[in-house]
Amino acid sequence: MNLIPVALAQAPAAPDLSVNKPDNVQITNIGTLIQGAVQGALLIAALLVFAYLIWGGIQWITSGGDKGKTQEARDRITAALVGLAVVASAWAVMLIIQYFFGISVLNGNINPPKAY
Repeated sequence: MNLIPVALAQAPAAPDLSVNKPDNVQITNIGTLIQGAVQGALLIAALLVFAYLIWGGIQWITSGGDKGKTQEARDRITAALVGLAVVASAWAVMLIIQYFFGISVLNGNINPPKAY
């Protein structure tokens, strides 16, 4: 066992701060990055809407007839449905952009629109 102390002049090697990219992720252009961000945002938004609806339903069931708690649950469900409408509108806008400009946000492809 070697118990020789390290002198202060002997600084340890600098740590490796590089970030290793997972093997199955290939971001070759900005379109792929935007595609992943949009898909992730839509998925998270849909899951949050579903969770909010469930939360409001459980809150309504457990309100016990209290008008204040029932109104709070109704407001939560209304907010979830408005959120669902916003997510559906964002989806529709993406499809409109894809149709008119030939930019496929979810596929990462850019195809010019067809001339008729």
